[in-house]
Amino acid sequence: MTYDGPILDNHFHLNRNGRFLDAATDFQRAGGTDLVLVHCPDFAKPPETLAGHRAAYQDTIDMAAKVRGEVGLGVRVVLGPHPAAFAHQFERWVAEDVVSGEEKAINNYRHSIDAALEFIDEGEAHAVGEVGRPHWPVEERILELSNQLLDETMHLAAQQGLPLQLHVEGESEATYPDLAQRAKKQGMDLVKLVRHYAPANVDASSTHGLTPSVLIGKGALEELMGTYEASSHGFFLETDYMDDLRRPGAVLGPKTVPKRTQQLIAAGLPEDILWNTHQELAQRVYGV
Repeated sequence: MTYDGPILDNHFHLNRNGRFLDAATDFQRAGGTDLVLVHCPDFAKPPETLAGHRAAYQDTIDMAAKVRGEVGLGVRVVLGPHPAAFAHQFERWVAEDVVSGEEKAINNYRHSIDAALEFIDEGEAHAVGEVGRPHWPVEERILELSNQLLDETMHLAAQQGLPLQLHVEGESEATYPDLAQRAKKQGMDLVKLVRHYAPANVDASSTHGLTPSVLIGKGALEELMGTYEASSHGFFLETDYMDDLRRPGAVLGPKTVPKRTQQLIAAGLPEDILWNTHQELAQRVYGV
């Protein structure tokens, strides 16, 4: 059996200095129809002003328009402060001056959120992300501040009914329940809280009502097939394709989601589950 419906990659980066349109074309030729294009900052020199965030986000918006116009894919756009970029800025500024450095970091994070919300209000972007907290060991104060700002962002998302794409730590069993508790406290719809780079276990007892966006690499198919029936409302598939010429294919290549989709239907995943993954859930989460 072959799946011939829409195919969405829920977390995909593009870079003008990478393969850019060629990567999007590879995805399309493999059977892909829709991308969720997630803003990727310049980690070497992330923005430090509201105007800088606006300019960086505008480039992602412009790339999305080119992919729609020249490749013919549907593209939803996600804009926000990557937690790694924020954490490194925080470390550098606090090392220079503890009090003013922390204040500067908080203000810069808030500027990055404000700029993202402007594009969402204009209808040019569809979600905030990837936001969250460092996924490597950091000083306790950095983790505290990351959680404080994540709570603040969840509150804003709840007020405006916006989806968030999260970038958090990996395999800890405490991650999902902690995120769910934080989101409920802020009044968020858990379906609109999307865990990027999620493990392939989509059982509701594991995900606690969040929407998992499964990194569909080697070994993920078997676990997904074993847990999908117990999912609360479905799941996304993603590659986290980085479009970095220094690391070809990182994290997964652009053809992966279309290929894995066909492998899942061949393995017996019902077509209606895939239709939810690639169409209905995307509309429910992103509103378009």
